[in-house]
Amino acid sequence: MGPDGMHPQVLRDLADVINMPLSIIFERSWRTGEVPEDWRKANATPVSKKGKKEDPGNYRPISLTSIPGKVIEQLILGVISKHVEEKNIIGGGQHGFTKRKSCLINLTAFYDGMTGWVDEGRAVDVIFPP
Repeated sequence: MGPDGMHPQVLRDLADVINMPLSIIFERSWRTGEVPEDWRKANATPVSKKGKKEDPGNYRPISLTSIPGKVIEQLILGVISKHVEEKNIIGGGQHGFTKRKSCLINLTAFYDGMTGWVDEGRAVDVIFPP
């Protein structure tokens, strides 16, 4: 749970009651570019990775933020993502942190390009590490 102590189910259960006040806050935040201070706070908590739970190195911190803050983050992310996609701001070669793309897809595209050049008899330089 985040610093507001609100469980996500509370927001779902009270959606009909709080949708108007929240929409006013969201709209004001959008217009002014300011997010309520309480929505910017987070509780950091350790989460165990693989390995021995006794080893402090096997933990990573995660930030638990407020539920309304997460909602506005998703709204903003949607608007930014739509704009970036429609305006082709990110080139086709960008695969990191991009929807429907991955390191494996990038590696496969690179491999296909290199093998295609070799098949065509084009020059392909290879540098081996020392």
